[in-house]
Amino acid sequence: MLIENKGIKTDKFKIPPFDLNEGEIIVLHLFNGQHFYETEMFLKDIFCGKTIDENVVVSKNSTFVEHFIEPKLRRLFYPVTVGEYLKKNADLNSDYATKIYETEWITEKTKVNTLAGNPRRLLSLYATLSKTSNIVFDVVGQDPKGAEETYEIVKDVVKNGGSAILLDGFEDLKNDCTKYIELQWT
Repeated sequence: MLIENKGIKTDKFKIPPFDLNEGEIIVLHLFNGQHFYETEMFLKDIFCGKTIDENVVVSKNSTFVEHFIEPKLRRLFYPVTVGEYLKKNADLNSDYATKIYETEWITEKTKVNTLAGNPRRLLSLYATLSKTSNIVFDVVGQDPKGAEETYEIVKDVVKNGGSAILLDGFEDLKNDCTKYIELQWT
């Protein structure tokens, strides 16, 4: 068991109990709305072991697939390239570190800030998967096709012994996961 959640409760919501084991993907439906980001960040910190919650036991830390954010001055004067991003954020010995180059128009010299939502998200996903197979992720900023592609990649990783928690605002994947959990408003 990687994560044992005995039930998270705040003054605004509660998350029912669940366990996360290797080979499982949990979809945690947070509903869309102005609360989504704050709730997502709160839960991400708990499931990744950064914040301690008395009702959650994290036996093995997961890694959140961070969104790429570039400071404005850096973006204007010396934009980050895909190659530079991977050198800084990926294990270059992993096959996932070069997977983004399977998209024929992306090279080491491609500026990350020129990538649309889907390939940009795949870049950060591959960088994270190059280091670990236990992740917490979202599909924010992706179109439906890109979100589906990301989910399929994660399902393959999970099938091979990884684990994942998808923090999502939609219930589209309700029947395509190991466990489906809904946030409950208090």
